[in-house]
Formats: sequence, structure tokens, C-alpha cells
Amino acid sequence: MGTSVTGAVALSRGFFARDVLDVARDLLGRVVRHRTPEGAVAVRLTEVEAYAGEADPGSHAYRGRTARTAVMFGPPGHAYVYFSYGMHWCVNLVTGPDEVASAVLLRAGEVVEGSELARARRLAARRDADLARGPARLTQALAIGRDQGGADVCAGGPLQVLVGEPVRDAAVSWGPRVGVAGAGAPTPWRAWVTGDPTVSAYRAAVPRRPRPS
Repeated sequence: MGTSVTGAVALSRGFFARDVLDVARDLLGRVVRHRTPEGAVAVRLTEVEAYAGEADPGSHAYRGRTARTAVMFGPPGHAYVYFSYGMHWCVNLVTGPDEVASAVLLRAGEVVEGSELARARRLAARRDADLARGPARLTQALAIGRDQGGADVCAGGPLQVLVGEPVRDAAVSWGPRVGVAGAGAPTPWRAWVTGDPTVSAYRAAVPRRPRPS
């Protein structure tokens, strides 16, 4: 699709200032739009994962505040961007009240504006459904990286989250998070639009082998 979403209404800070699971579910169908000097690309979210901070062994903030995770402790409605496996960027949206570290990882979506620009950024994509199918592909299509870390998505800046079209409950599936091992693994905190072709493939975590003594 190449439909423009210019002029669409952005989500308020109050939307993000709620429990992380509620925000995760309600982000499905919303639109993330990033405006750059090259142009704008917008993605309708079809897959997300919730992370509950210091109460969640799968969260980066599980062991408390660090320079890396400080943005997760609030205020809500900001972007937590991190470099994963030394290869690519991932983007989360901070939720809940100040000083409570929780965030929703944006895993996948459908490009609904700026398709040509997204294709130029994602030359390896064989079809449009793959342009933002996975957290690294999503950030590549949107050109989100280190510079967007801490961005306020509620302030009318280049990076925004727009109202879009909420997804009805009957079309939402829940399951375990991708690649999360240990105590956080069984948590069914990944939500996606059932049957949508842009949803990423599930991959279970591979347990780490003990180092030889």
C-alpha cells in the first residue's frame, strides 16, 4: 500500500500511561510514522511484545536502571531503542507511570505509507509483506536507529504513533515471546493480528550450553 496518513491523529500520552499488557494489545492496528529528510514511512503494527521491567526476567530493565535502560523508567510515550546482537536496532514504546520500567517491543507491521522508500531501505525483501516483518526489518524500513532513542512520540515530532484502526479482540492472538529463555519464556506476552502475512515467524529460545570446565 502507498496510502498517505498525513494529518492523522497521534495517540496521547495517556494511551501509553497504562499497564504494559493493555498498551501492547491496543497498539495492534496503530500506525508508527517516521518522517526523515528522504520522506515519510508509516507502518501499521501487526505484532508486538510486552516487557514488564524489574518484574520481568526477560526485560532489559530486570536488574534495575542503567544508562542503557534509563528511558524505560519513564515518562511514558518515549522510544526505547537498542542495538541487538551487534547487528541491528530494535524499537520499543515506553508504558506505565514514571519510574516503572515497562515497554512494548514493536515486532512487525505492514507498510502503509512510503512503500518505495521502504523498499529502497529493505532491498533484501522479496515481497512487500516482508518489508517490516520482524523487529530489525521494521526499524530498517522506518529508518529508526540510535538518534531516535528517547524520542517523544506524543510531541508531534518526526517519530509519531497514530491512531490507525484498532483491531477487534476476535482477531488478536497471544503466545510466548520470541527467543526469550529462562523464567520469562512461558509468559504469553506476544500479541499479533491473527493470520496477517506481515507477522514474523515464531522462534523459541535456544538454551545456552554450559561452558566446559
